[in-house]
Formats: sequence, C-alpha cells, structure tokens
Amino acid sequence: MNRFLLLLAGAILTFTSCKKADYQKVTHDPELYRATVKKLNDIVLENNFPPVIGSRNYVYANIAAYQVIAAGDPAHFRSLSGQIKHLPAAPAPPKDKVIDFQFASLLSFCFVGNAVTFPEGSMSTYVDELKQKAKDAGMPSDVFENTVAYSDTVAKYIMKWSKKDHYAQTRSASKYTVTRKDGRWIPTPPMYAQALEPHWGEIRPMVLDSASQIAAPEPPPYNMTDKNSVFYKSVIEVKTLVDSLSAEQKHMADFWDDNAFKLNVIGHASFATKKFSPGGHWMNIAGVGSALKKADFGTTVAAYTETSIALFDAFINCWYVKYKSNSVRPETVITKVLNSEWRPYIQTPPFPEYISGHAVISAAAAEVLTHDFGDNIAYTDSSESEFGIAPRKFTSFRAAAEEAAMSRVYGGIHYKIACDVGNVQGRKIGQLVNEKLQLKIK
Repeated sequence: MNRFLLLLAGAILTFTSCKKADYQKVTHDPELYRATVKKLNDIVLENNFPPVIGSRNYVYANIAAYQVIAAGDPAHFRSLSGQIKHLPAAPAPPKDKVIDFQFASLLSFCFVGNAVTFPEGSMSTYVDELKQKAKDAGMPSDVFENTVAYSDTVAKYIMKWSKKDHYAQTRSASKYTVTRKDGRWIPTPPMYAQALEPHWGEIRPMVLDSASQIAAPEPPPYNMTDKNSVFYKSVIEVKTLVDSLSAEQKHMADFWDDNAFKLNVIGHASFATKKFSPGGHWMNIAGVGSALKKADFGTTVAAYTETSIALFDAFINCWYVKYKSNSVRPETVITKVLNSEWRPYIQTPPFPEYISGHAVISAAAAEVLTHDFGDNIAYTDSSESEFGIAPRKFTSFRAAAEEAAMSRVYGGIHYKIACDVGNVQGRKIGQLVNEKLQLKIK
C-alpha cells in the first residue's frame, strides 16, 4: 500500500510538473510578446495616432512590461527605477505568492496600452484572449490570480507616473501661429492641416535631461535669390531628384513613407489611407531583431523597451528643434518660386521641415538595436507588406536608418541637409540611451 501511494504521489507530481511546463511554453514564448506589441501597433494605426503620440503609447506600455520582468528576474535584469531618474521604485512582488512574471508583463503592457490609447478598452478583447490562452495551457488558478493582481499593481504605478509627463497640459496649449514669411513653415496641400503637436518639446523625456540637451546646428538661411546659396542648392536637389526618380528610389520612399494618415484626393472625392507611423515601423523592426537573434522573453522585452525609450526621447528632441527653426517645406518653396504645378512624391506632413523626424528617430532606434543585437545583422523587413509594399533587405540596423533618412529626400518632403543632420542627431540620442541605461546584467 505504501509503495502504491508513493507511486501515485510521484505520478501526480510528474503530471503537475508537465502542466506547469506546458503553460510556460505558451506564456514564456517571446513570439507572444512580439504579437502583443504588434497588436498595440495595429490599434495606434487604426485610431490615427500621430507619430509623437504613438511613441508615448509604446514607451509606457513597454516600460510597464519591463519593470515586471526586472522584478521577477533581478539576477539578470536591472529595474529602470533610478536609471530613469524620475521613475519611482516599482512595487515589489509578494514573496509568498507564485507569479508568472512573463505573463504578468504581457498583462501590464496591455493594461497600459489600454489606458493610453482610445477608444478606451481597445485591447480588452485581446487581453481576454491572452487570459484564456494561459488557462487553456494549464496555468493553476492561484498562479493566474496572483499574476493578474501583480500585473495590475505595476501597470497602475506606471500610469500614475505617466500622468506627470506634461502631456495633459499640452492638450490645451496654444496652437501654432501661421506667419506667411519667406522661409517659415506654412500648411501644405492637400489637407492644409494645422501644425502637429507644436508643444511636444515640452514633454518630459526619459533619458535626456531636457529636449534641448543635444543641440542641432541652425538650418541654412532661406535664400532663393542666390543660386550659389546652400538653401537654393538644397531646393534644386530635391526638385531634380523627385523629377527623375528611379523605381528603386520610389520603393525606398514608399517603404519608409510611414504616413499614419494620408489624404488622397481624386477629383472632388477624397479618402484616407493609413500605415504604421515611423515609430511603429521601428517597433516592428525591434521584433525582427528579436526573432532573428532568437532572444528569450526577457531580452525581447528589454530590447523593445530600450527602443521605445530611444524613439520617445528622439521625438521630443526633434520636435523641439522643428518648432525652434520653423523651417519651410520644399513643396512650399518649389511651388511658389519654381513650378506651381510641382508636387512631392509622397505627401508632406503637417509640421516644420528641419530636422527630419524619420532621420532622427530611425538613427536613435538603430543605435539601440545595434547595441542589443549587434552590428552588421542582415535582415529582411517585411513590415510594409500588409500595405502592398514589397520587403526590403538591409545589412544592418544603421544601414536601414540611413536609408530611412535619404528616403525623405526622394519623397520630396525634406532637404538632404535636414536628413543628414537628423541622422547624426539620432545617433547621439541612441548612444546616450545605451550609455545611461543598463538593463541586462551580464
């Protein structure tokens, strides 16, 4: 009888261990985190979030997820509290309860993603699916309840912190004053939309001490009377390129267009098309890097988090420079001085030209991803396939960032100098993120 009971106990223990291994195979799979980030990316796209606001959505959700991972595995991951100087210490997990920290990180990501996007509850159905997935995989009820409770605690702590970043105050800040003066930005066709987020440089950054910490040189002064001036030559360069684009250059421009809301006008009819924003595109690329390097769950969360921090700070710095310079777009100058019928290849976005936002944020993200996954990592980016745009191959993240910058010149929406300066600016921001944040313990 004793032998029978011993065998029975062993069988129960083996069954329980297998069930635990089964559910962890589901909840600890980094592909599930990549899919969850993509879900938020889709919501950002569907609801027309501008690029700068999209970066805010990504950064708080990823930080919430990462703080859970760091709390659950302090031997391998450092908390961001103290590294981001204004981030308070995270709530400690209860010592007497079993928590699935990977699953908790997913739920914290979704909790914050739900809170910083609209309409409210956009991720609720997806969260229900995640919870059912964990239950179906055999997660014990006590572990499930402990995990949900801790994920909610961390998410609420991140949300409380997020409300102090000056975002709410910018919602009622003054609008941009349009002044029709040579060299100054004015709205462009076809939407003639007002300037987007002119106060974004006032948002609290994560790693930068301030929006102006990394200074950019002044743009070339407006001068369309001297054909030897830097500005005149820059304008002619854009016009000449757009007037003779090759199929490859058009592909580059389309691939990196990343227009979250393009207004298409055909005769008297108009309709909008959407793509991932520049930040959303780089969130996808972070996922490509994670999958390519077969990164584990924690490393994947850390890479997304560092990338989102770089994107967030890069947008703040770039927008500060944009509204400090208030530089005119090529389309405005060319149609006024050279050819009234001229149009850029891609649609001009509604904010000042200098410096190129895509150049800045792409270079910043590329520096972080290079730091996390290595240089000269060849990869194929098929992020734009769902919009009917063929994939592109790159030899490194930095090479992709350089192409993203140059694509804005081919698109006819930036002067090359704004892209070159932007690329340098972004690299400096990415390097600062790498220096100040040490997430993984080696």
